[in-house]
Amino acid sequence: GWSELFGEGEENMIKKLAGCIREYKAAAILTPITVTFEVILEVIIPMLMAVLIDRGINRGSLPDILKTGALLVGCCVVSLLCGALSGGFCAKAGAGFAKNLRHDMFYRVQDYSFANIDKFSASSIITRMTTDVTNVQNAFQMIIRIAVRCPAMLIFALVMAFSVNAELALVFLVTTPILGIGLFIMMKSAFPVFNRVFKKYDNLNRIVQENLRGIRVVKAFVREDHETAKFKDASEDIYREFTLAERILAFNGPLMQLAVYGSILLISWFGASLIIKGQGAEGAMTTGQLTSMISYASQILMSLMMVSMVLVMITISRASAERIVEVLDEESTIKSPADPVTEVRDGSVSFKNVSFSYAGRKGTACLSDVSLDIASGQTVGIIGGTGSSKTTLVQLIPRLYDVTGGTLSVGGCDVRDYDIKTLRDSVAMVLQKNELFSGTIKDNLRWGNENATDEELVAACRLAQADSFIRDFPDGYDTYIEQGGTNVSGGQKQRLCIARAILKKPKILILDDSTSAVDTATDAAIRRAFAEDIPDTTKIIIAQRISSVQHADQIIVLDGGRVSDVGTHDELVARSEIYREVYESQTKGGGDDE
Repeated sequence: GWSELFGEGEENMIKKLAGCIREYKAAAILTPITVTFEVILEVIIPMLMAVLIDRGINRGSLPDILKTGALLVGCCVVSLLCGALSGGFCAKAGAGFAKNLRHDMFYRVQDYSFANIDKFSASSIITRMTTDVTNVQNAFQMIIRIAVRCPAMLIFALVMAFSVNAELALVFLVTTPILGIGLFIMMKSAFPVFNRVFKKYDNLNRIVQENLRGIRVVKAFVREDHETAKFKDASEDIYREFTLAERILAFNGPLMQLAVYGSILLISWFGASLIIKGQGAEGAMTTGQLTSMISYASQILMSLMMVSMVLVMITISRASAERIVEVLDEESTIKSPADPVTEVRDGSVSFKNVSFSYAGRKGTACLSDVSLDIASGQTVGIIGGTGSSKTTLVQLIPRLYDVTGGTLSVGGCDVRDYDIKTLRDSVAMVLQKNELFSGTIKDNLRWGNENATDEELVAACRLAQADSFIRDFPDGYDTYIEQGGTNVSGGQKQRLCIARAILKKPKILILDDSTSAVDTATDAAIRRAFAEDIPDTTKIIIAQRISSVQHADQIIVLDGGRVSDVGTHDELVARSEIYREVYESQTKGGGDDE
């Protein structure tokens, strides 16, 4: 049964997957209906063949031959039509089901918080949306067509076989249980292997993605052989597991052949005996009846063979179905409250005894007892060593993660009380890892404001010191950006990302080490533009260079996830040992002191 096949939780899994059929329900229902008509006609055909042989050919009756022959042709044509219709409906339902699955998974992933995303690797999500969905689609198509055809054929053919000759039909009661037990053992053995295979697919996809993303580094360090070896090992792992699974399933063919040919041999042997012994006797078996029994034997045993194919596909797809439902069942850890605040008053930010730990790292606090007050419109710098949780601190402001202790307020209101869209529309964040998408520069900039005019685009790019280099491109703002921004420099990419953030017209602008790839003169020009053109926007700048933050209204020094000190540049040089060491290391020997 389903519970035996899927184990615990199968009911939720089936319901969740069935919910993705939606507008393709009609096609999914019409498929088994047309299949049933096809099967009924196929079962009638052997009976008509028996009549044709016994009444027409053996007796030499032309009228019987013509009448029965016409019926046979009619049944074949209608059966063919039903088969074609069922195939069309099945294809439509299967493709639509797969489309909805991918749609629901993609939309669910868009709703994830960073904590949810941390649970799934990018390669795993891609495998689930491609290979796993294809497996489940194939299983679904088999279930609505083959899994209906097989039992229907089995039942109708058995009924017809027993109506022709009950004694001969007993042969099926011997072969069917043997087949069923053999198939069950094979499925039970093969499933754990397929489960392992899909985890190895994730690993293979991860290696390919990593290699393609870092292909320039691979070539720069001449590591092609190393990467090829990694890919070969992952591919070999999949090959070994699939080979093991196929070896188990390989017993299916011989078992089916044994059952089919054994049944036909027994029916032919006993049927021929009944014909010879019963010649002239009332109720004796005829040649036509024996022919129909052999046809029914083929139909019964072929339907069992198709059942085995369905079980194999369901076995393969079970692991895929579980992985898909994992994505669909995953609830975002960050949601808007029932009665959310829909307006951010200003850009003030207040941390009150805030602590934070990543999921899976309980007990290891990234931030501990952080208390800060940032006034609206202030420029705030954040300095700290690697691993001091600077990025983690600012990611809490737009609720990319939620605090695990204390309270964080924006505009005088706890961030957890805001509508998420309202809060994030008011906070623009240029991430440490800058991302551009394939499309023109205009397309990328309009991520900040899809309705921005060309004049607004230019104004934002001037603020970010990007306008001049954009105009140097032959196509200007219509220049095509390759995926990931690989055809622009690091500094150009950073400035485009800053311009994109400015277009949001946020109340809070966060730059997470976002000017590290630009020269100090350009960095200074960006800061001057911020001060002059967006004075009311709260600007939070994470930087490694003292020159990027020394003119800030206040500078926060982080150390080991705690606030070490807060003050102006001059105050921190005087009293903060950490800040003074960084400052002296960067200015010693005539470094910049912008």
